[in-house]
Amino acid sequence: MPAKQKITPCLWFDGNAEEAMDFYMSIFKDSKIVNTLNWGKEGGSKEGSLLVATFQLAGQEYIALNGGPEFKFTEGISLSIDCSTQEEVDSLTEKLTAGGGEVRPCSWVKDKFGLSWQIVPSILPEMLRDKDQAKADRVMAAMMQMYKIDIQKLKEAYNGQ
Repeated sequence: MPAKQKITPCLWFDGNAEEAMDFYMSIFKDSKIVNTLNWGKEGGSKEGSLLVATFQLAGQEYIALNGGPEFKFTEGISLSIDCSTQEEVDSLTEKLTAGGGEVRPCSWVKDKFGLSWQIVPSILPEMLRDKDQAKADRVMAAMMQMYKIDIQKLKEAYNGQ
């Protein structure tokens, strides 16, 4: 049995946690609802409605809380996704922005629930950490001009093309 995850991000929703979990689980493999807790007679919402759930996306656990309208997501926190191919970048961008999301600069997207995601090709941090600072600077300059990351254009910048 795998060890319990020590730190679990908790995502605050305004009554639509079930919809959000279903949306995210439709995008990522190895995803499931682990457990749920519904409101009882005492509490701040309708008896029997979802209060909190633990769910997994790509094997990583998250908590979804139907906390109400008091707090909204901001870009101050985002979930970063490691992508190995341009096809994966394109697919995740399309899926996460479906139904009202938006593509933001530098391969950030905001989904229809307001949660921010960074869709990062694995090669990008490798190029940005290159010991040749000129290569890293060209890649950074190219990335700063992009919304959805284009791996081929990053490679061209890296190679000085």
